[in-house]
Amino acid sequence: MLVGGLLVILAILVLFLPSPYTIETPGPTQDVLGSSKGSPVIRVRGGQVHHDKGRLLMTTVNARGIPGYPASNLDALVGWADPHATVLPQEAVVPPGQSVEEYKRQEQGDMHGSQKAASAQALAFLKARGYDVSGLRFSMRVADIGGPSAGLMYTLGAIDKITPEQETGGLTIAGTGTMDQKGRVGAIGGIQLKMLGAKRDGATWFLAPAANCSQVAGHVPRGLRDVRVSTLDEAYKALVAIGHGQGEGLPRCTAAKAK
Repeated sequence: MLVGGLLVILAILVLFLPSPYTIETPGPTQDVLGSSKGSPVIRVRGGQVHHDKGRLLMTTVNARGIPGYPASNLDALVGWADPHATVLPQEAVVPPGQSVEEYKRQEQGDMHGSQKAASAQALAFLKARGYDVSGLRFSMRVADIGGPSAGLMYTLGAIDKITPEQETGGLTIAGTGTMDQKGRVGAIGGIQLKMLGAKRDGATWFLAPAANCSQVAGHVPRGLRDVRVSTLDEAYKALVAIGHGQGEGLPRCTAAKAK
């Protein structure tokens, strides 16, 4: 009896010990055409803002078991039992020994770089289409969100705010992907969880980086339609097509493309 009781106590204690795993779940979304904590996500200076009736959602992943957000063995067990969670070894997500300060600095740096590229590409896109961008400036901010994966949606949001066209057609369109200085859309992590978050928050369309097609094909939630994009130009044309009710012919991630 005594030994059995001690084993039970020991097992309970083990459950609450720090876990060597990271648990990821669908995170909140943010409309880049809207506001975050009372401030515009994308602030425009030096240009006229046009308001779109739809929403452009950037998507995120919640993570525990990363610097500053510890996870227990119990959290990992719950994550393994949750079909909408992903459990990964910590070293697959963050470098071993990374401090809280280093992690936050990296996330903030990645976000700053993403915003800088998004602003530059939005200006270049608008200028190429005849808009006067002299004096036009964008600043972008979402409270408590870091990393580079919002680059595409930031760029589309900035363009949407300047152009008079209702690109979304009043729909809720989500997406993800990095944006580089050549207008290319790059791969991100956690895309299956991000699609779940997009569907949960009302999106019916999801712009997915072509480089992530292997994780997208066969995993798109019912009621959400994915669109494969590899450049800003492709993403903007897809956005306009969706807003005009012509999105069904757009390319999607298929098993063949995922290989």
